[in-house]
Order: sequence, then structure tokens, then C-alpha cells
Amino acid sequence: MRHIAIIGSGPAGYYTAEAAQKRWGDEARIDIFDRLPVPFGLIRTGVAPDHQSIKGVARRYEKTALTDHVRFVGNVAVGDHISVAELQALYDAVILATGAPEDRSLGLDGENLDNVFGSAGFVGWYNGHPQFAGLDPDLSGRHAVVIGMGNVALDVARILAKTEREFAASDIVAHALDALTASRIETITILGRRGPHNILMTPKELGELAQLERASPRVDPADLPPIDEDAMLDPGLRKSVALLRSFAAIPDRDRAGKPVSIGFDFYCSPQALLGEDGKVRAVRVERTAVLGGRPVGTGETYELPAHLVVSCIGYRTAPIPEVPYDERAGHFSNEDGRIGPGLYCVGWAKRGPSGTIGTNRPDGYAVIDLVAEEIGAGEGRRGREGFDELAEARGIDVVTFNDWKKIEQAEIAAAREGAPREKFVDVASMIAARG
Repeated sequence: MRHIAIIGSGPAGYYTAEAAQKRWGDEARIDIFDRLPVPFGLIRTGVAPDHQSIKGVARRYEKTALTDHVRFVGNVAVGDHISVAELQALYDAVILATGAPEDRSLGLDGENLDNVFGSAGFVGWYNGHPQFAGLDPDLSGRHAVVIGMGNVALDVARILAKTEREFAASDIVAHALDALTASRIETITILGRRGPHNILMTPKELGELAQLERASPRVDPADLPPIDEDAMLDPGLRKSVALLRSFAAIPDRDRAGKPVSIGFDFYCSPQALLGEDGKVRAVRVERTAVLGGRPVGTGETYELPAHLVVSCIGYRTAPIPEVPYDERAGHFSNEDGRIGPGLYCVGWAKRGPSGTIGTNRPDGYAVIDLVAEEIGAGEGRRGREGFDELAEARGIDVVTFNDWKKIEQAEIAAAREGAPREKFVDVASMIAARG
């Protein structure tokens, strides 16, 4: 019998469990640990609340969770309730699928001013992550700046720009919906150090900006490269750039009645965040030129008004005590997913925050191939039986998948009209809802 512990119940964790279950069937026991009482990680607290079709992938993970030999072990913090070394003594393989839940630092003066947030925190706030539910951003100012040129920056800008009606079928949490409905933000500026040919925004997400009820996207035509240069781009990026060109061509008459502007400032590098009375008021920006594929400062600077700043420049895996960590790369030190004997990593914890949700599927299958080569038929470890004894001795309140289904039903019952659920935003309420 093979005993496998997977730390993290997001896409990487469940695809890895699926691979293990398909490879070994009855000859494996697979426990999926999560520090929260609820599963699915990024799907629940990272994917935008108005992207319900993407969240639907959780149904696939639920099929894996309900198989006989896969178990969800929620409300267990590895590194706190139990160490990785203790898990290694109990399981034949321990696989870290913890994702990359921490923001990369801007490294700029003023980064610690009030109303400056990383995207992990801001997205967690409007998605109801217990760690960030109490963030309470001030949306009473007129100007917001979003730093970054990827899909997360688009998500943040779109969420800031939407009307209450546009959130009708989403699972945005009540405290965020109330704050956004009362928002006085009029301009949202998306800053990028490079130009339109270097964005990491996909056409679907970019195209949503043109469909907003009260907001209109803006691009300075002078920032667009000659149109014949688009031919060298890959098809997806070419479509995205075509959308930017369409934003630049929107006539003023079509912007009438849309009081919110979403502007793209290309070739701009933030240099400092400026404050007043401890709160951000502006971003000092330097114009850049792209030379040899790298943005280089030109020395020309200006100040961009900013009453809210959200940095969307990437994520880092959270270190775990005694697990080798690559500080520069921001994930666990590994060789093709192997950290050391019996210890592995997968997904963003392995490669950093890259790819789509689906990218984690081949990653999960690859790490199980590696595990299979190294552990053979298993070494007679106690697995979940040993963990359950330890959990009882330490008074760890484990939340099962059946418990999660009760929590989910309570969230569905509490939903406002038209919404799929109203998520609990603190751990105590989640645990109380299981009965």
C-alpha cells in the first residue's frame, strides 16, 4: 500500500490526487491537506467572482475527492499543526502543492502607505479569503492605479469598474459588493513598463473591458507600434493587441454616459509611491523605452494621482520550515519536482506562477510518475491511520469533505438572489456551519 500526502487542495493538488488515484487505484491512500476548512484553493479565492465558468472546474476535483481512497483533510496547517518531517515519517511521499499565495514586493519607497495593496490581498478581499476579508480598502478617492500587465491586473480593474447589477450572478462576497457599490473611483490606470506587444493579457479577459456598463477602456494611439509589426506575434497576443487598437479607436461619443475610465499607460515604470498623512496620493512614474527587449528609464518622470494602488506583479510560494527554498525564484528548490527523498512539489510551488489552471494537470501526472519510480510499492508506513492518531492527540479539529459539503450548502442557502453562494469569510463560521 502506498500512502501519499498532498499539501494544498487547489488545482495542482487535485490533479496530482487524480493522477495518483488513476495509477494505483485500491493500492494507494491519498490525503489532501489544506490549512483552510474549505477546498479548491485558487478556484475559490483567486479566480475572479464574475468568472463562474472557470470556477466550474471544481466539479472535476469533486469527483476525485469523492473516490474511495482520496480524503480531504481540512483545517490543518502544515508547519504549524504538523511538520513536513512528521508527515514524511507517516507517508511514502509528501507532495507540496501549496501554490504561490504571497505577493512579490514592489521594492519601492512608499510601498507601506495606507491603501496600497498587493493583488493577493486585494483579490482575497473581494473573494472572501479569511486572511484578507478584513482588508477594508478605501474606495472613496477618484483615482486608482493598477501596476502590472497580466490578467490579474485586468481582473482588479474590471472588478473596480463594475456596477452592482453586473455582479448579479457572481459569488463576490457581501462586504466587497457593498464597498464597490459605494465606490467613487472615476479613473483606473493600468501601468506597464513595456509596450502593447509585451502584455500578458489574454483576449477573452481583455475583451471584457469593452462590455462594461459604466466604464470605457482607453489606449493612447501613440503607444501602439506600427500595425504591420503585429504579424510577427503569436495568434493569441495578436488578438489582444487588436483589442488594444480597438480601444484606441473608440470615439468620444461612444464614451458618453460612461463615467469610469480604464486607461493603459504603457512604457511607464513606477519609481515611488507618494503619500500624505500616511495614505497614498500619487505614483511617481518614469517613462521607459524598450531596448533589446528590456525596459530602460528615459529620465522623464511625472506624477499620477492615486488614492488606491494595487500591485499585480506576481506571486511567491510561502516558505515552509525546513523545506529548501529558492528565494530568487520564489518557490521551493527542486529538480523537476523532486525536493529530496520522499519530498516533492508541483504546480506553482514547483515552477512559480505561470501557465493556466489546466497547466497543473500534466504537472500533477508528471510528479506522480516520478513518485512511482522512487517509492515502488511503498515502505509500510502508517499513512492516514498514523496521522489520525496524531491529530487526536494534538486536538486538531480536522474538517472532512463531507463537512465541506455542509459548509457549501449553508453558503448556497445564504446567497443573495441570483448568486451561486455567499461565502463564509472567517474560519470560525465555516466550522460552525458544518454542524
